[in-house]
Amino acid sequence: MGRPSPANQNEGTAALAAESRYPGIMKLVLVVVLGALSLPAALVRDIRAELSKDNRAAAKQMMESYKKQSGVTSEYLEALSWFGRDALARKRYDQAEQFAADTRTPALEMLKKRKLDADSSLPLALGASIEVHAQTLAATGRRSEGISFLKQELARWFATSIRTRIQKNLHLLSLEGTRPPPLEMTQWFGPSPKPLDQLKGKPVLLFFWAHWCGDCKQQGPILAQLRDRYAAKDLQVVAPTRFYGYVAGGEDATPDREKPYIDKIRREFYPGLLTSSAPLSNENFNIYGVSTTPTLVLLDRNGIVRMYHPGRMTYEELANEIDKVVR
Repeated sequence: MGRPSPANQNEGTAALAAESRYPGIMKLVLVVVLGALSLPAALVRDIRAELSKDNRAAAKQMMESYKKQSGVTSEYLEALSWFGRDALARKRYDQAEQFAADTRTPALEMLKKRKLDADSSLPLALGASIEVHAQTLAATGRRSEGISFLKQELARWFATSIRTRIQKNLHLLSLEGTRPPPLEMTQWFGPSPKPLDQLKGKPVLLFFWAHWCGDCKQQGPILAQLRDRYAAKDLQVVAPTRFYGYVAGGEDATPDREKPYIDKIRREFYPGLLTSSAPLSNENFNIYGVSTTPTLVLLDRNGIVRMYHPGRMTYEELANEIDKVVR
């Protein structure tokens, strides 16, 4: 259905190691892209493939060969960042921290001579190093330090493509148990949306989706079934989406042209959710840290966030979470 926006690419669509919840921390979703994203060159693709097969020695040898031939490039750093994510998924926290530092230091050095978003590899590399460092701090009992670090990085990179990714990681560590950010509701599909504070007294499930997202299309019918199942409990589903600047086949499009295309996708692939309001706003995705689609956010009857989950969920997983808030 087209290309993901470079500034909002999912960091992945299949779990590298979908970790269990750390004590007191939101579930961290670590994911590997399996062909869903355009890769800058073969190195990143090959490194991810080897790591997914636990062939770390082969992956390191590839990195050494590339470095001898091409030096430390932004693509090299993107590939290196996957070693940090791999180590974090395996709970090798010392290794994860070292890989994050080894990625971050040369990335910051490069930024003395260029802009972050001059290509796609450097922001992905730097974003990953920030993510791994923060999640390592949280996983090793330094959650508040991880939150402080992410807030600092969010301010530093607010005007760049990695803003949303940093916000996601901040929400993973701190959003649960708090009130959600308000949604921007100047444009929408379906029924007129109500501000979240006006839905207090009802459980609310936010479903952030993208018109190009295959995982979202698989999630949609599950949400429709769950909404029907919990209709007597007043479960509300709100389905925010956003502009990406293109339509079918990746063809560039203005908002005026993309908006009816999004509605076409919505009607074709989400017939069970047509009675749910779908606010249309890029800023909602930034505020909620939606660099992974779908992203699911569950509010209890008091309007408090009880689940923040980047990535697809099964019917059983989501029903289990909804059961906790509909009582």
